[in-house]
Amino acid sequence: MGGSSATLDALRTVVDDARLATPDDDVDGVDASYVVSPGSVDETSQALRVAADRRLTVVPRGAATKLAWGAPPSSADVVLDTTRMDKVVEHAAGDLVVTVQAGARLDDVQSVLSPAGQRLAIDPVVTGGTVGGVVATGASGPLRLSHGAVRDLVIGVTFVRADGVIAKAGGKVVKNVAGYDLGKLMAGSWGTLGVITGLVFRLHPLPSARRWVTVDAQGPDDLLRLVHEVVHSQLVPTAAELNQPAGGPPVLSVLFDGLPEGVEARATSLLGQFGSAAQSHDEAPPWWGRQPWEPGGVGMRVTHEIAGVARLLEGVARSGAQHGVNPVVRGSVGVGVVHVALPADVQPDAGAAFITTLREDAPAWNGQVVVLAGPRSVKQRVDVWGPAGGLELMHRIKERFDPERRLSPGRFVGGI
Repeated sequence: MGGSSATLDALRTVVDDARLATPDDDVDGVDASYVVSPGSVDETSQALRVAADRRLTVVPRGAATKLAWGAPPSSADVVLDTTRMDKVVEHAAGDLVVTVQAGARLDDVQSVLSPAGQRLAIDPVVTGGTVGGVVATGASGPLRLSHGAVRDLVIGVTFVRADGVIAKAGGKVVKNVAGYDLGKLMAGSWGTLGVITGLVFRLHPLPSARRWVTVDAQGPDDLLRLVHEVVHSQLVPTAAELNQPAGGPPVLSVLFDGLPEGVEARATSLLGQFGSAAQSHDEAPPWWGRQPWEPGGVGMRVTHEIAGVARLLEGVARSGAQHGVNPVVRGSVGVGVVHVALPADVQPDAGAAFITTLREDAPAWNGQVVVLAGPRSVKQRVDVWGPAGGLELMHRIKERFDPERRLSPGRFVGGI
């Protein structure tokens, strides 16, 4: 907060919707000075040129549903709000392709696609976000098992570099610049390489039928058995999700979707494999596809080998008992990505100790523990991202795209 009138005037010269920041515009506790809301890629470019001339740091913001995920930025002079760029530019239904502006809300995009019997197969655990924010954070949900991660659905991207240069890749562009697959590079970059302004996605048909088969497991080893039955079967599940409430048994729920006859046959077959304890429903379980942490709680993304899921659950239980906390585990065991949550009233020292212990155990399931959400009192006690491989390469890429480190500085792994 407390920006200069000269800088604000310079920003307003290129973007009408520019103002001084308020306390509500902070980025995970880091105060901003200005907020600009460009209405086009050209206005975004001009705003970033002003920021570059004045050596201001910039943090992109969509609907702010995941703005407090990851590490707080070291600086956030300008919050660049993308929500005025909210159009579905083109829906080529015959080609199963949609072009959208980055500030469009995912729910609104789905509403445009559904009359044509199509969908964007992205279902992040936090609702209400923009497509740009979903891509920037790499947020995937249950559909990842059958349709791939967010990065696999991006076939074109338009973004603006820190110096204001507009870059495009994929879609109708013949060649990516500098040899990078820029669509995949921008996915999960957390706003540190460029400001995404437009995206091209490949689409999938909307299923005409859906059915969930749900069963309680008799502990971690039994859950592992059930997961193996699902992922190694010929039933082609759409998603396979785990939910283990604090102090409760692990529950596995498997989604089948598609044509009614095929869905019914596959669900019936899995019911036979799982036995009398399994149930089939036309509606999703209430926890399906939802983040397991409440506002103010601690949310972690934990990766694992599918074969290591039992060791993961045992490690979570052991760490919880050791530090006196009651974790919840939920997520996509079929692809090896789950979320672990601690309650909002967790003591900061206990929360940090739980994370540290879980990381120490992570080699047992060949995974990593990343703190997505949580109070600053917890985040300040741990490295949010934890140990990561490939840091040298990531730093080189950051140097290539943003050598002055002005885009979301410090927000990503390794202080990038």
